[in-house]
Amino acid sequence: MLININPTNGLAVYDQIARQIKFAVANRVLRPGDLVPSVRELAKNLAINPNTVARAYRELQAEQIIQTVRGTGLEITVAAPEICRNARQELIRLRLREVLEEAGRSQLSRTQVKQLFDKELSQYDETGNAS
Repeated sequence: MLININPTNGLAVYDQIARQIKFAVANRVLRPGDLVPSVRELAKNLAINPNTVARAYRELQAEQIIQTVRGTGLEITVAAPEICRNARQELIRLRLREVLEEAGRSQLSRTQVKQLFDKELSQYDETGNAS
């Protein structure tokens, strides 16, 4: 699993880590039972403070995406794939709402917005990849 940190994107580093792990679970890159890197290992690989990684992991534990396995480390939970897919859908829904609000401020009609959406959507296949 590869995590990339962008210090200029406006998101806190711990949030970037948590989101990328959630997306990896939603995309089935990480599966239930898979171990995530230790706090020290990930902090070293990303050249960040271990407390930042620990904060991301605490958030993921609170959301029941990872759990502690005694003597082994932190693993992806059985419930994580559904939680992460639902969270990703909610994020997309919120982004769509923002786009619709912007379209409203731009005084675009529903027909114009639908035409724009359909035009963009036609460029993607069923899996969301550009055709």
